[in-house]
Amino acid sequence: MAQYKVPQKELLFVLHDVLGVDRLAELPGLEEATGEIIDGVVDEAAKFVEGEIAPLRESADETGARWEDGEVILPEGMKEAYQRYAESGWVGLASPPEYGGQGLPYVLSKVVEEMLCGANVAFALYPGLTSSCFEAIEAVATDEIKARYLPKLGTGEWSGTMCLTEPQAGSDLAAVKTRATPNDDGSYSLEGMKIFITGGEHQMTDNIIHLVLARLPDAPAGIKGLSTFVVPKFLVNDDGSIGERNKLRCVSIEHKMGIHASSTCTMGFDGAQGWLVGEPNQGIQNMFIMMNLARIMVGFQGLGQCELATQNALAYAGERKQGKTFGGGDTIVDHPDVRRMLLTMRAYTEAGRVMALDTSMHVDIAHRHGDAAEREAAQDYVELMTPLVKAFLTDAAFELGSLAVQVYGGHGFIREHGIEQIIRDSKILALYEGTNGIQAMDLVRRKLQLHGGRLPDRFFERVRTDLDAGGPDWLVAPLREALEAVEATTRTFQDGFREDPNDAAYGCCDFLRAFALVALGHAWLRMVRAADDRGDAGFAEGKQVTAHHFATRLLPHAVTLCRTAALPAGPVMGRSASLLDAA
Repeated sequence: MAQYKVPQKELLFVLHDVLGVDRLAELPGLEEATGEIIDGVVDEAAKFVEGEIAPLRESADETGARWEDGEVILPEGMKEAYQRYAESGWVGLASPPEYGGQGLPYVLSKVVEEMLCGANVAFALYPGLTSSCFEAIEAVATDEIKARYLPKLGTGEWSGTMCLTEPQAGSDLAAVKTRATPNDDGSYSLEGMKIFITGGEHQMTDNIIHLVLARLPDAPAGIKGLSTFVVPKFLVNDDGSIGERNKLRCVSIEHKMGIHASSTCTMGFDGAQGWLVGEPNQGIQNMFIMMNLARIMVGFQGLGQCELATQNALAYAGERKQGKTFGGGDTIVDHPDVRRMLLTMRAYTEAGRVMALDTSMHVDIAHRHGDAAEREAAQDYVELMTPLVKAFLTDAAFELGSLAVQVYGGHGFIREHGIEQIIRDSKILALYEGTNGIQAMDLVRRKLQLHGGRLPDRFFERVRTDLDAGGPDWLVAPLREALEAVEATTRTFQDGFREDPNDAAYGCCDFLRAFALVALGHAWLRMVRAADDRGDAGFAEGKQVTAHHFATRLLPHAVTLCRTAALPAGPVMGRSASLLDAA
């Protein structure tokens, strides 16, 4: 079976040596986030995840969630593990103390999330969506609603969901039909159907709080007519106790390719009582508060799966004896093609971790720094990097899962080793919270244009400054070439000289990957320097070898990707009719 061990040394190296996370203790409200506290949290989380969560990964996948007469039954051990996780304070690690949380940095909660997602990504979805629901309510709800729901959500005693999708409204939320009719007491009655609701029904918590997109009777058509409502599974009395069952139910659950232990529900709202969250017809803006951080969360799900795939491929290759190597090695790790795959896996995983944690640390800075200019710059970085973190790391999870199967050979294809589960569990990550194609369009159509192009300009300047500070030529030269290619293609998209919007839409995924490769190259430049400064020759050598593989074999693809991203789409889009003709 596949094994997961928290990469504790690597995590602490990135946090302290590469990112300088200790400086967060200088921000208001994070004074207790010292290096000692951070190290202690990482250590305790590692023990919990390895001991409690990882052992459930394969057994929970085998059993899966099942639906019986409106109730969802989860695999054995899931409820008990969740309750211990919540009681230990992990759900509310970064939540404000006034709502039962520990008030620690957001980036530290993402470190724990990576661990959780490497150990058991299906389990991780339950506390992950709860935190996202908490964040949306905290941002826009009235004090009364906050007081009623956040203390139990913040500790994980209650769980949360996000109810957007409907059968006719997937990525196109303008087609949402769920209706919310005002009641005399200030509440609303919701009627409609929502699909693909992660954690929509289960027995792990006493209550489930649904954040639901719906339309008021007088709402304008389209996306501008959506409002947000908090709809609890059980109504909550004025004293905070749980009241009667609300008029909503789980109609069915999906039978999925992967994440079998996660209940993916179809929810029917049959006059369910809900309360408006935020202003009327501002629902999409409210949901995006939740969704943007949820997209970072999904990126960490991908990162966890990348780490799981890489760990197991490395371990297997170091033990498996097969064939003769050119250099006389005993195991397949010394076969050049296997070594290529393993270094690709390490290169993406280790640099992806820097990219994701750096983005998360900028969330803390954007929320807490005392200087408005610093907050603005940090928020620009978060806005720009969010589609990269989500799309690149989730694509990488699927790719690295496939590489892990390749390293294992036939043994990876059978279920006994638990490697094929990585592919099955990872594919959904590229689909939910906005498909990766949507992430690429967000990068090209919005993030490159926002504030007059300020976001990418600041990123390019940051990378250029680090390049000018020097480094090994085998890394600096290809990174500078890739940066120039991405910057030139950015200008192409920004200038808007193309008359056909299909051009950007057709090339955006290539462009996002090229942009991400530059971000990973920048991460490798920072890691190589930090490793050299550690005084650990063996550790530094490992970083040098992996960085060299990335710089010479992977990073140059950015230039080609930029070239294809800039091509016109007319020759292919103009022939769509013939493409659809029957053979």
